[in-house]
Amino acid sequence: MNIPHISFNHNKSEQAELEVIPLSRLYLTDINSHNPQLPHRVSFFILICIDQGEGKHMVDFKTVNFSPGSLIFVQPEQVHAFDFSAQPQGHIVLFTQKFLDRVHANMRLPNYTPTHLNQQHTALLMLDTENHSRINTFINEMCHEIKHAASDPLIVMYLFSTLALMLHRLRPQSRHDNLSTGQSIKLGDFFSLLQAHFLTTRDANWYANKLNITYKTLNIICKLSTGLTAKNMIDAFTLIEMKRRLVIANLSTQKLAYDFGFDDVSNFVKYFKKHVGSTPSQFQKQYKIPVL
Repeated sequence: MNIPHISFNHNKSEQAELEVIPLSRLYLTDINSHNPQLPHRVSFFILICIDQGEGKHMVDFKTVNFSPGSLIFVQPEQVHAFDFSAQPQGHIVLFTQKFLDRVHANMRLPNYTPTHLNQQHTALLMLDTENHSRINTFINEMCHEIKHAASDPLIVMYLFSTLALMLHRLRPQSRHDNLSTGQSIKLGDFFSLLQAHFLTTRDANWYANKLNITYKTLNIICKLSTGLTAKNMIDAFTLIEMKRRLVIANLSTQKLAYDFGFDDVSNFVKYFKKHVGSTPSQFQKQYKIPVL
């Protein structure tokens, strides 16, 4: 059974690219398309704010423990799974890159960089009582504005921008304000190239040449944005994709080795085990999706 790939449902949201829903809707409503508690890949950003309840949330095969005051961040193309065993309460904010682009065009907003590629990154942020209350205020205000009979998308954007800037301040490990505009553009171009060509090359020099910059310059940009070298970033992205395909497509080790350009299966297994700590087949068994 493959992991579902969930796209943003534009029909549900009058704001078109942003939706705010109660967390309980996911377990109190019958969802025929997929079970949110099983691993699924999303094509949009998710911010999960926990008000009540405890449990575990899986993001790209890493488990974080949540409790009241927890914020969980999920980026596009990440694989994640909910835990509703304790019926947690809170809100989920879903938004697309297109929505972010609109906000960027109208007001100041921090950049969303691929920090999740760094092993030190965590999807979890714990809020104290004051900040939890303030974050909830802005989430609730977005809900009210979206439902308002004369809803103004610009007001929603201002509320979202305020929320994003507050979270930016609360996550100092994810702040990369020292990236210039030019560096931010190059980072975005590099990440797009990486997404398009990771199956065919893991050579950082090749990517630097495509970007018309030196390897040294690419390294500086990557270190400023993720704390990783360009090569580390390429390997991290590649390994995440290997993990996803092992589980998502249930590919064999031999097929995966071929897809990623390894000369023989043993070299692929060595590469995977060196970085992950288990063989591809062991990892695959660990995250095997149960048959419903």
